[in-house]
Amino acid sequence: MRGKTHCLEVWGDFACFTRPEMKVERYSYPIITPSAARGIFDAIYWKKSYGFYWQVEKVEMLKPPRYLALRRNEVKDKAPGDHVILRWKDGRAEPEPLWADGDREQLGTDQKGRTQRQTMALKDVHYRIYAHLRFRDDGQDVRACDAQFERRAAGGQCYYQPFFGCREFPAFFALADAERPGPEPVRLDLDLGFMLYDVFDLSRANDNQAPPSISVFHAQLRNGVMQIPGYDVSAVKKAVEASGHA
Repeated sequence: MRGKTHCLEVWGDFACFTRPEMKVERYSYPIITPSAARGIFDAIYWKKSYGFYWQVEKVEMLKPPRYLALRRNEVKDKAPGDHVILRWKDGRAEPEPLWADGDREQLGTDQKGRTQRQTMALKDVHYRIYAHLRFRDDGQDVRACDAQFERRAAGGQCYYQPFFGCREFPAFFALADAERPGPEPVRLDLDLGFMLYDVFDLSRANDNQAPPSISVFHAQLRNGVMQIPGYDVSAVKKAVEASGHA
């Protein structure tokens, strides 16, 4: 069961849709990935209890890709999860700081402190994204969900600030009419090879503890338009569980 097709026009100053094979020194795809596009729709309207996910249909590139090299100091540690922060807050565990500086002698390891990392990001991005609600089971009020999304998107409401790949690169959005074409996409053809489709199994409900499940697809840009296949079709290559060795 699916909802109607919605269209969002999104833009921003910077973006980085990291290619997974270049994760250490980040290098962005030239166009937004389906998972990043889905994240923008999720930021505006998503309810876990309703059992749906956003199926992105296509992306139109409204400005040609332009790269920008960034070099930043980043801490090596990962931010702790909510359960750890709650333990600190409740006094059940001693807070542990994230070290922003220090050498091996001071910290006792090379895995802490800061390091310089290179990022090849995009600048001045502008896309038009088409997507619809895909429900995992019947019995939902599709019209009501579509109306709620349109009301929130038209009013600029979102649960958190949408972003382009990294949270420090905010995305701005406006509801567009899917039936009326706006500015023409750029005339650009690119064979992008295998692109990251999503990092979760969209066929089942996911929560904060959901394990990653990588999927990819062969992405092609034709006249500035990238068509996105449905998650449940064979064009989307999904991770499978490795069988045990004899």
